[in-house]
Amino acid sequence: MTVQLKKSAPAGAIAITVADRAAFQAIAPKLPAATRNWLAAVGFTGAADTHALLPGKDGKLAQVFAGVAHGAHPFALAALPQALPEGVYTLSEAGIQVAPEQAALSWELGAYQFDLYKPRRRAPAQLVLPPCAEAQRGLAIATVMAATRDLVNTPAEHMGPEELAKAAALVAKQHGAKFKQIVGEELLKQNFPAIHAVGRASHRAPRLIELNWSGVPAKASAKAPLLSIVGKGVCFDTGGLNIKGGEGMRQMKKDMGGAANALGLAALVMACKLPVRLQVLIPAVENAISGNAYRPGDVVPTRKGLHIEIGNTDAEGRVVLSDALAYAAEGSPDLIIDLATLTGAARVALGAQLPALFSKHFDTARDLVDLGLKLDDPMWHMPLWAPYKAGIESTIGDIVNTGKSALAGAINAALFLEYFVAENQDWLHIDLFAWNDVARPGRPVGGEAQTIRTLLGYLEQRYAA
Repeated sequence: MTVQLKKSAPAGAIAITVADRAAFQAIAPKLPAATRNWLAAVGFTGAADTHALLPGKDGKLAQVFAGVAHGAHPFALAALPQALPEGVYTLSEAGIQVAPEQAALSWELGAYQFDLYKPRRRAPAQLVLPPCAEAQRGLAIATVMAATRDLVNTPAEHMGPEELAKAAALVAKQHGAKFKQIVGEELLKQNFPAIHAVGRASHRAPRLIELNWSGVPAKASAKAPLLSIVGKGVCFDTGGLNIKGGEGMRQMKKDMGGAANALGLAALVMACKLPVRLQVLIPAVENAISGNAYRPGDVVPTRKGLHIEIGNTDAEGRVVLSDALAYAAEGSPDLIIDLATLTGAARVALGAQLPALFSKHFDTARDLVDLGLKLDDPMWHMPLWAPYKAGIESTIGDIVNTGKSALAGAINAALFLEYFVAENQDWLHIDLFAWNDVARPGRPVGGEAQTIRTLLGYLEQRYAA
């Protein structure tokens, strides 16, 4: 941890005065002339994600001024941990105050670096904050987000279906959840044929990972609402026999980003002790190529009894999710949330930073979009446009895993998944990127935890005691 929660900062801790543009204009005239002149000379105006170092009379660093968008921004301080000189810092009472949760969250995320293979060049700066529940929450969320990023960033060589299952087992152990998995040929015996079909070509056995947890006493557990979170766990996607080109395959270690984010959201649900029964389902496979790979034109059975015609083996995510969603729906949960790096079409429509949200209820979607904008953890509502179902009808099966044209690809995928949940089932489908393609403060290029802060906030509102 780069954030320490202590009642008082140690001697020698360097104070950071935080200001936005308006606050800096207000406090600048009150500063000592030498300080004011120095800040003017280095061009500090309080602009977000900028800072200025102030030397003391001995030439050593004496004070820092930091610019922010506003004090409740989740990445308010994220530009500082790897930019400031190593040492211990504290927030000054001058300027504007950064909310404790956002201060802890943004500092920790700003310090994040995936260093499994390449050591850090330097240690990040440390921040001391007064202990409080809000700061603890910020640290908890940052810890989960960092773990989610690590899962996505880890190459497929070291993050296959078995390793993803071990990561899920660790999350279960940390929170007292029950863990189980169905592996290899056992998938056929227990009626998960679609998961098996996609993953059978790999020497790394496909599996369905399941976690179960209750946030209420055992006597009341049966009455608690059931929340099912499903995450796409394609640990590497070659495209199968419809093999991807080199550029398209380059980052396919991230195709389990939905599973990573599902685990992250589940960890937060359990850490916050939401009064629900929680089920987490992750179909974990590697979409590989070998003599027994599933083929274009094959018809694959599913747990629900529907038959999927395979139009393209590179549309494998919706195939594995079909069995997991059908299984989740069998428990008649209060809500199913699935997270998946599902379509390039969603990225073409919305880009890397805006996950696509599909919901049967417009009011729920509106609430989530508004909350995401407020928390700077956005998603954008896309329609489950029923007339497009004609585009995924099959002449030899019940449904085909590709549309009849390239149009509305993200909608077609969502409509495909809708076949595997009951008509009256409350369900959210999130088609996300799980990746930062450009660096921003606190969000380096690489794996990302997307929508889980917003979903946590929504679930806390939905299941408030």
